[in-house]
Amino acid sequence: MAKKKTLFECQACGFQSPRWMGKCTSCDQWETMIELSADQIKFLKETSSSSASGSAIPKAKPITQIEEDNIIRFTSGSGELDLVLGGGIVPGSLTLIGGSPGVGKSTLLLKIAGNLARASKKVLYVSGEESAGQIKLRANRLDANHENLFLLPEINLGSVLSEIGNHAYELIVIDSIQTLYSDENPSAPGSVTQVRMITFELMRIAKSLQIPIFIIGHITKDGSIAGPRVLEHMVDTVLYFEGDTNSDLRLLRGFKNRFGATNEVGIFEMNKEGLNDAKSMAGKFFNKDHLQSGSALTVIMEGSRPIIVEVQALVSESYGHPKRSSTGFDNNRLGMLLALLEKKLDLPLGTYDVFINVSGGIKIHEPSADLAIIAAILSSYRDRKLSAETLFLGEVSLTGEIREVSGLAQRLKEIATQGFTKAVIPNKPLEKTNVKCFIADEVSKVVEWM
Repeated sequence: MAKKKTLFECQACGFQSPRWMGKCTSCDQWETMIELSADQIKFLKETSSSSASGSAIPKAKPITQIEEDNIIRFTSGSGELDLVLGGGIVPGSLTLIGGSPGVGKSTLLLKIAGNLARASKKVLYVSGEESAGQIKLRANRLDANHENLFLLPEINLGSVLSEIGNHAYELIVIDSIQTLYSDENPSAPGSVTQVRMITFELMRIAKSLQIPIFIIGHITKDGSIAGPRVLEHMVDTVLYFEGDTNSDLRLLRGFKNRFGATNEVGIFEMNKEGLNDAKSMAGKFFNKDHLQSGSALTVIMEGSRPIIVEVQALVSESYGHPKRSSTGFDNNRLGMLLALLEKKLDLPLGTYDVFINVSGGIKIHEPSADLAIIAAILSSYRDRKLSAETLFLGEVSLTGEIREVSGLAQRLKEIATQGFTKAVIPNKPLEKTNVKCFIADEVSKVVEWM
């Protein structure tokens, strides 16, 4: 009697193994290996063999004989989304948008679909989570009603592909990838094999018909896209929504873009009309008139855009083990800065609780805010209010040296535009500015400006 063949697949990354393992060796996730049925194993063998036999033998060409693709973008009707995409939507591109529930993924894409439909483009919105009536209610609120926008509440991939083949659509939205399933695959909707196969089919449609497709993806509890990691590798662009659901501001950040840079960030504002471009960032992340002790201002760069933000610190005596916590700032870097203050300024912070918060729900991903964090900590420790006209810019090294930051001229220009008059910076600016600059090249000199 022939021995039964078994195959286990990780539901987090798609890794396959002939035996069960408690921890996946590919993604280090625990208890994610699930045994595939005989039908699923047969399906995997048939798809792999058919793809191998059906593919033509490729012929290599010298790169000097290859013609460049002339990428012609078109606008989405949203300046912020165009900025993140690299200048607009690319025909034939496959874009994945992820984010926590309720952050605004469906709202944004339905708004974009309405904009393009109004611009005489034929758009298909496929929803596997909501009925057509529910989408109609949201479209009324977003002013997205147009005869060129077509709704298809369907979860069967075959029906979706049939609809795409029968009509010449110019943009397709899939909401969401985890709800679709294929009859050819015996796995359940949302499984690794289903998501992988459906994404491949959508990629084939996008490239062959030159139709841009936007895919909405669910995220896991750690914030990553649910499903196999290969999903992010197959698509052209990966965008993540960030932001506190209690705040009106949302950030759309690019993590992968084959047609542009990934350092740009789109900023949106949620209101009664849906998710719209934030017209101005002035005052969104700080309140100049209500600065208290423990608050300091700095300028961070989100892509090519300078944004003034307020960092807040709370230093209080500890009763037991001292706590270090930060929101919107790297907790490990906070520990390094506190150790540096104890070493260089002889502050007894080892017996104090220290809490850091970046107002507005924004996250700081660059070291240029180090000086502002230190200023806020010293302000809270001494219970002394900082000047509301002064901003702090600089990266702090382990030796206590304050190093220069990139884009200093652009940051100082933003400071002057918002009406601030002073800035503590690590080096003299190369360009003339209306901001009075104080040079602080080491941490001990920061005390002079307190």
